[in-house]
Amino acid sequence: MLAGSPFLLYSDGKGNIFEDTSLYSVGRTGWEAMPIPEEDWIELPEGGSLYELPARKGIGIDVETLQMRICDKGWAVAAFIPPAHTGLFLAAYESEPEAPILPLFCYTAAGWYKNKFYVAAIRIDEDIRQECAGFDDTKIKHGIDHFLTAYPHNRLVKHLAENCALTYQCPAARNYFMGRWECPIPSSPACNANCIGCISFQPETEAIGSTQDRLQFMPTAAEIVEFTVPHLETAPYPVVSFGQGCEGEPLLMWETIEEAIIEIRKHTQKGSININTNGSNPVAVKRLMEAGLNSIRVSLNSARPDIYTKYYQPNNYSFDDVVNSIKVVKEHGGWASINYFVFPGMTDNIDEVEALMQLISDTGLDMIQWRNFNIDPDWYLGKIGMTDTGEFIGVKQMMQLIYNEFPDIKFGYFNPSIERMKNFDEDFAH
Repeated sequence: MLAGSPFLLYSDGKGNIFEDTSLYSVGRTGWEAMPIPEEDWIELPEGGSLYELPARKGIGIDVETLQMRICDKGWAVAAFIPPAHTGLFLAAYESEPEAPILPLFCYTAAGWYKNKFYVAAIRIDEDIRQECAGFDDTKIKHGIDHFLTAYPHNRLVKHLAENCALTYQCPAARNYFMGRWECPIPSSPACNANCIGCISFQPETEAIGSTQDRLQFMPTAAEIVEFTVPHLETAPYPVVSFGQGCEGEPLLMWETIEEAIIEIRKHTQKGSININTNGSNPVAVKRLMEAGLNSIRVSLNSARPDIYTKYYQPNNYSFDDVVNSIKVVKEHGGWASINYFVFPGMTDNIDEVEALMQLISDTGLDMIQWRNFNIDPDWYLGKIGMTDTGEFIGVKQMMQLIYNEFPDIKFGYFNPSIERMKNFDEDFAH
């Protein structure tokens, strides 16, 4: 908590960032710029970074007049906040007509206060699994060499090493090669949605590119089993997860995944098997639960069917299928989470809050993973035709309201292991 307001940040367009001591930093919700409560500022966490927003001028509050105005000294600045943190306000700016579309990252409000960078965010998960300080490049390199030697013909291990860990510095892949926690299993080169903000595939007609290359092959069940069984047997708090950022929709490969799960459970009962998915096929989800799947995480930009459909642009499935997939998991005694894309002004919209509470009530959802929405705010709102986001209550206020209504639901950022599913309240509080 601060005893004052941070100053606005701006960039000179050459990689240098400065503070404007004539303006206090403000935030954005929906289309609106507004003051940020002092208690909503935290120091920029380790692993966070700042970047300029080209052809965009920051909006701040004049320290003398207390009126909002534009900063004309340079381009606006926003923050990328690292995993386990959720942004409460977007960076506030006014775009020039020629402003390029921003890459697929999050754009959290940032400021400068007493020689430190601050961001409008909260830590939503105390799990340390993706903290920068915990990664050891020497151990990762040793692990890569070891596993590539141990599994010389396994295309997935090669993909996780060369594409994920070394090229994109994927935290999940790096953890795998350090022999700990959640192990990723990319499994599908195809998808049945056309998400506006897809990070692994963007049409050539779009002005933005994907942030990583998509998996180019269909792995076999044998390839999956070969490296996941040892991980489940030896890693602390082990989780293996189908459905990663470098692939399409894993449910399109459900037969292979079913075969792999059955074979995995012949070898070990340790750990948990999870799938990150759009939840498009409840029949496939039922088969996977019967095979031994433990948990599901369904990605949602909204609990409102119309807003969901405008973003996901689904092929041959509907929002009802998504809801039914969550229900299937709960009916089979599994753990159900949503990967909830937080967009201040949209996520905390009154209608959205009501829709989310209805979803929780209808499905018995176990957990909300409050994830930052990696997308250009103006571009996204334009793509879904949202000219007025409506009345909102604040992201933090929404979280408190949800918790008050559903005190058993868990908040976080990561897929919990079996051990933490059973002792979540002891390990991590809300």
